[in-house]
Amino acid sequence: MATVVSLDSQRRKPPKALDALMALVEHDLKDVNHTIVARMHSPVALIPQVAGHIVAAGGKRLRPLLTLAAAKLCGYGGERHIKLATCVEFIHTATLLHDDVVDDSELRRGQSSANAIWGNQSSVLVGDFLFSRAFELMVEDGSLKVLQILSHASSVIAEGEVHQLITSNDTQTSEAQYLEVIQSKTAELFAAAARIGAVVADRPDVEEEALRAYGLNLGIAFQLIDDVLDYSARQAELGKTVGDDFREGKITLPVILAFRRGDEGERAFWKRTLESLDQQDGDLPRAMELMKAHSSLSDTVNRARHYGAVARDALGIFPESPVKTALLEIIDFCIERAY
Repeated sequence: MATVVSLDSQRRKPPKALDALMALVEHDLKDVNHTIVARMHSPVALIPQVAGHIVAAGGKRLRPLLTLAAAKLCGYGGERHIKLATCVEFIHTATLLHDDVVDDSELRRGQSSANAIWGNQSSVLVGDFLFSRAFELMVEDGSLKVLQILSHASSVIAEGEVHQLITSNDTQTSEAQYLEVIQSKTAELFAAAARIGAVVADRPDVEEEALRAYGLNLGIAFQLIDDVLDYSARQAELGKTVGDDFREGKITLPVILAFRRGDEGERAFWKRTLESLDQQDGDLPRAMELMKAHSSLSDTVNRARHYGAVARDALGIFPESPVKTALLEIIDFCIERAY
């Protein structure tokens, strides 16, 4: 018998900033959760165990929420968005399983990662299962346009992961290269999730593009703040450990800015700790001191605010409504996580 996972009982209470949006799509979100549980089912018991562990680990469901909210914003009254929001969540969850293997992570959202419990092989294969389930849901929807959007997003995400692997531990990584990586590995799925809300509602291209731009820029802002949080005490409050990116030698924007602005001795520090991964006690606090001295964390937050403003402008063509207000508030939520 496969393990049955109750998503409602295991999920943490969502941040208050998400309450308004979740209330607006409450019925749809419940249907998505039920569909997730149903589509995780497999007679191979390990599959729902591993998948359920990460799906129920307390994520915000932000990406499927974008699909549900975008469909509501566009006046959609059908049910296609339920399976498509589930599809988006499965793509996201599959990438998390694969990411934790690549990064050799032991924690995910404050809990033991799937690969730490069941091993790398199980995590990779269950991630593949979820990708396959996602494509089954796309085919069931029957829209070639939806299939094109979500399959393209999946391939771009994979490209972004490989690109990040290539630039990992390379202190010569440029800001442009970094932005290309986060646009691919994070923002592309945000963009697709929001865009398909307009597609199922059969809205004009201008609205479809507006929602794509909203999701893309929201996703960039979201990842920028995530990269700030890795060097912030706020990280512990969010159920994550501080300094994971540093220990793994990831080159994020706070590092790029501090490296470029530092003197020769400081650049030697970054090369030792991130390129050679020769890390000693006190190196993480030293890294955080250098970031503070060169304002690299605050400047990264300012970059996020810029992309948040672009996302806000993208929704300008839509009439005022509670859903639009909630989507605008999500921008603030993503950025204010840094404080």
